[in-house]
Amino acid sequence: MKLIIAAIKPFKLEEVREALTSIGVRGMMVTEIKGFGSQSGHTEIYRGAEYAVNFVPKVKLEIVVPSSMADQVVETIASTAKTDKIGDGKIFVLDVQSALRVRTGETNEDAI
Repeated sequence: MKLIIAAIKPFKLEEVREALTSIGVRGMMVTEIKGFGSQSGHTEIYRGAEYAVNFVPKVKLEIVVPSSMADQVVETIASTAKTDKIGDGKIFVLDVQSALRVRTGETNEDAI
């Protein structure tokens, strides 16, 4: 099993969710986050004063899938979330040692 963590632009969330559902992803966890990468934030003008915005809003997706699906999920997220502008996000893939569905007691791939 693989844990895929993706940080994407918030307005791409629904489009990415629909694309993942269409390839068979049955669930994900979504968290609103703030961060910065190579863009290092930006400045905005509010009521005539300039402010530095050091953290950019993003959405973090956490998805556990069978190892055989991981490449397809990564490609789907990457192609759907891409805007060709700085700040499109990052995707990380980690190994998952075990999983447990609390309600039924199912484990590992049966739990996802």
